Amino acid sequence: MQPTATVLVYSDDSNTREQVRLATGRRPAPDVPVVEFVECATPAAVLTELDRGGIDVCVLDGEAVPMGGMGVCRQIKDEVFRCPPVLLLIGRPQDAWLATWSRAEAAVTLPVEPVEFAAALASLLREKAALNA
Repeated sequence: MQPTATVLVYSDDSNTREQVRLATGRRPAPDVPVVEFVECATPAAVLTELDRGGIDVCVLDGEAVPMGGMGVCRQIKDEVFRCPPVLLLIGRPQDAWLATWSRAEAAVTLPVEPVEFAAALASLLREKAALNA
């Protein structure tokens, strides 16, 4: 197992980024690597970080402004070669269909519920590790 996993967190709201960090802790599950975060507050920063490489999973805030995570997700799925899996934070459970439209691999509702979030993130990290094995 690799020593760390890099998770990009996009939200214009620092409180949302903090909720993600706190819900994850050092690692979201015992069988996945320790997590390091790359935080982005703008869509341009997301693209810059993805161009650098090394991102294992993206967590995108669907409620972010000026561009929500669903739009960012759709864009990166179209533009980034071997785009990492995306966990989308959505405002309401009824928005899950929009997460599907954006091509996110998983979605959880805001505010971040730690157990649900950690389980979804760990699942994406496991899938990513299985693909790279």
